[in-house]
Amino acid sequence: MPMADRTRLIEQELDALYQVSRVLNSSLTLRDKLQGVLEVLHERAGMRSGMLALREKNTDALVICSVKQNSSGNTDWEPVRYEPGEGLIGTILDEGYTIVVERIADEPRFLGKMGLYDPTLPFIGAPIRVGGDEVVGVLAAQPVDAVLLGERARFLEMVANLIAQSVEMLRGVEQRQKDLTEERDQLKQSLRKNYGFENIIGHTSSMQRVFELVRQVAKWNTTVLIRGESGTGKEVIANAIHYHSACAGGPFIKLNCAALPDNLLESELFGHEKGAFSGAVNQRKGRFELANQGTIFLDEIGEISAQFQAKLLRVLQEGEFERVGGVQTLKVRVRIIAATNRDLEEAVEKGQFREDLYYRLNVMPINMPPLRDRLEDIPQLAEFLLARISRQQGGRPLVIKESAIRILMRHDWPGNVRELENTLERAAIMSAEGIIDRDAIALTGIEDELSLGLAPTAKPEFNTEGMDEREQVIAALEQAGWVQAKAARLLNMTPRQIAYRVRILNIRMKHI
Repeated sequence: MPMADRTRLIEQELDALYQVSRVLNSSLTLRDKLQGVLEVLHERAGMRSGMLALREKNTDALVICSVKQNSSGNTDWEPVRYEPGEGLIGTILDEGYTIVVERIADEPRFLGKMGLYDPTLPFIGAPIRVGGDEVVGVLAAQPVDAVLLGERARFLEMVANLIAQSVEMLRGVEQRQKDLTEERDQLKQSLRKNYGFENIIGHTSSMQRVFELVRQVAKWNTTVLIRGESGTGKEVIANAIHYHSACAGGPFIKLNCAALPDNLLESELFGHEKGAFSGAVNQRKGRFELANQGTIFLDEIGEISAQFQAKLLRVLQEGEFERVGGVQTLKVRVRIIAATNRDLEEAVEKGQFREDLYYRLNVMPINMPPLRDRLEDIPQLAEFLLARISRQQGGRPLVIKESAIRILMRHDWPGNVRELENTLERAAIMSAEGIIDRDAIALTGIEDELSLGLAPTAKPEFNTEGMDEREQVIAALEQAGWVQAKAARLLNMTPRQIAYRVRILNIRMKHI
């Protein structure tokens, strides 16, 4: 071959390599990149009938993923597989070296599964290797003539090496995406498990009503207002609603409205544009924008100012807002769950809370009962909370005794479930053996409050001086003619509370 022709071929190959690298460095999908490489080989390198096969992840077989037909671009072809050692393609996969054939019609190993190749032309097939040795695919094509086949084979090997780098990188990206997807799915399962109904403790009638409401509102995209004293578990209920709703696959964004002044609250909820105020060096999305297609939980909603209430009302009514310092109106689809411990009706009467916002929020109210109204749930709650405290303390075994439960059930719990959890955590810390008994509870200071009369349920309304708890209950039952409801009133308890004590204190009821 004349030197000028050889030089022209080298220039042609260098240009083709440059174009191949551009295709492989583009943002196309892997399949489109591979098809683009075959187009470059066809149009710029004189390599016809290009074919690219990649090894399946779970088998040793090669699967054809891209082809180039000489006349009309992509050809319609059925999925084709090559096992290791099967035909020329399978041999390259099995042996791991380049095969050059001067005339394909003279090669007995050629199978022609694709009906793609010209039997009168040469054939070159090169392995695609990653990590040095692992063959993950085969690149094959037909030069237009049999001149300088060794040079053409080296060129195809260089292209195969470029493809290998791209495939290896994309395989790494795919593996990371797979790992992230699995981690996301595990986290979602964990969240659903953590915020399932089984993690909301309560068998009293008031809590059963809460459960029923949560199940119902979770089916709809309506606004929910969770009401109750601090520490009653309003956020737990909000979590349960979100993770059992159609929005469960979307984000769940939370914000305590009482924690920020108006100017910061507006930026936090609606976001801001760059330069909107001093310190706004970048554009920032707000909580509503981040919660799009999901749920936003606005805690302490009763604490926002009258001025900000008007801005919040627009989002609730129209689902639209502008970032601070911005002019573009943004629309979001967000499920609103709000919570408050304030008497909003009184706030409306005093003009402290907008009536229209109140009605917009109070579409589906859920009232959380205080712990003092469901003391019967304390035994189950204590077991659940101690299990959580045990996990937080590295799996330390913790056991609570009946004597401790009796003390806990005599307390008024102004701090509700949060106070109960703090008390149990203190008791667990003070208990060297992990056994929470009456003495461990005494170290938390609860008994001191009871003795000072801070818990109104602790004082009976008749003389029980010198009696232990079992004797007090029996005395009350006798005075009440063994009618539990009357005995409960004497002891300033609920009927459920005295029924629980009759059971745990093993008191045999008399029928008069």
